[in-house]
Amino acid sequence: MDYVIEMNNIRKEFPGIVANDNITLQVKQGEIHALLGENGAGKSTLMNVLFGLYQPEQGEIKVRGEKVDVTDPNVADRLGIGMVHQHFMLVEKFTVTENIILGSEPKSRGAIDINKARKDVKEISDRYGLRVDPDAKIEDISVGMQQRAEILKTLYRGSEILIFDEPTAALTPQEIYELMSIMRNLINEGKSIILITHKLKEIQEICDRVTVIRRGKGVGTVDVEGMTETGLAEMMVGREVTFEVQKGEAQVGETVLNLKDLVVEDARGYDIVDHLNLEVKSGEILGVAGVDGNGQTELVEALTGLREVKSGSISLNNKDITDYKPRKVTEAGVGHIPQDRHKYGLVMDFTIGENILLQQYYQKPYTNNGIMDYKKLYEKAEALIEEYDVRTASSHTLARSLSGGNQQKAIIAREVDRSPDLLIAAQPTRGLDVGAIEFIHDKLVEERDSGKAVLLVSLEMDEVLNVSDRIAVIYEGKIVEIVDAKDTDENELGLLMAGGKQEAGEAE
Repeated sequence: MDYVIEMNNIRKEFPGIVANDNITLQVKQGEIHALLGENGAGKSTLMNVLFGLYQPEQGEIKVRGEKVDVTDPNVADRLGIGMVHQHFMLVEKFTVTENIILGSEPKSRGAIDINKARKDVKEISDRYGLRVDPDAKIEDISVGMQQRAEILKTLYRGSEILIFDEPTAALTPQEIYELMSIMRNLINEGKSIILITHKLKEIQEICDRVTVIRRGKGVGTVDVEGMTETGLAEMMVGREVTFEVQKGEAQVGETVLNLKDLVVEDARGYDIVDHLNLEVKSGEILGVAGVDGNGQTELVEALTGLREVKSGSISLNNKDITDYKPRKVTEAGVGHIPQDRHKYGLVMDFTIGENILLQQYYQKPYTNNGIMDYKKLYEKAEALIEEYDVRTASSHTLARSLSGGNQQKAIIAREVDRSPDLLIAAQPTRGLDVGAIEFIHDKLVEERDSGKAVLLVSLEMDEVLNVSDRIAVIYEGKIVEIVDAKDTDENELGLLMAGGKQEAGEAE
């Protein structure tokens, strides 16, 4: 069998952890080969070895049957290997063209020939159906378009083997559909693709074969055809995974959060939250469903003190907290799992132990007479790391060194441990694997069952339907209808989310 890529018995170690423990990966020419594993299983590390960002302690790499030594990404480039990173490597102030040619600029009479570059970029963009404006600035285009620029960057350099690292983590459903179409075009042009993912539906839809790794070890390689989602999930986490959320009937109590005629402006000064009214009660999970951009982000920011309220009121347990700053909001009894864990959830260059106590470090027993007791802080952090199964080499590891799933578990440990009266969970499982998703859903249900109010804001319709007790549909900044989760389905929600049934009663 001829393989375009062979990675044989790769071992990669970091201080205190074996990230890749003698893993073998063999990729055929012209296939989409999935690399599947939980957050922190070692998928990205293995691909960073192939791309030359890391050097393995042992093992060999072959490209088209020839043994190679990939000492850095320039060598990978010359071998025709390109990588589209999960966190894009783009200069925001530069145009698409300037980013794509960076380091490989076409020259004419000693100067950069930007017209030739623009023409080349347009040609490649059209050929692969990428449809990117070569003159647009990166800071002005959507996440999906930025990703296309990353793909173009690899194609411009002549890559024949493309590595996609969690490419759909921050994309909308429409952008995911378009990306899959692009990937099929690439395969039709003779490219080979390695797709790092933990999304089982995507693997079944687009991949030919899948290699599974678990906790740094290879589990096996199988043909996707004939494999069920359940079978793939079991290979990935090493146990049976239930896709249904296990929860009993909600024991609903008093109103915890009450929003009256809430108006919040977006960055352009428009009323993105438009006279919104909503109540969340103790002992229930209220899901907010809506197409992205209908005011969900600004609503959560207003509730957590991150954005100013223009008018209307926010009350928690009958107390007005409308103009509270973030710390005062949390002290009033609000927990917040933010949708952007890097921007709002963690200080990336603090240790994971420090991050877990970010909401409490200044209180007793962690600070006495203005002096922090680091021993007590780390004792508490280590107890939470164990309880919430945060996989880290130690509590002193920097937050940026953990996988996305383990970063998210640390945030949830911090917010849930304080036992807030209201827990706001915004996109709590974005970019996470099935095992981590199951864990987080269970924690939200536990909070509900302990009599707390949970506000779940998610773009994942399955998540809203499975986890919520009631669902509030937001459209153009207003709650257009509230339905019981058990009495609705995707079709009804989809119609409401598009504003379809907003005035159905009056129309009839």
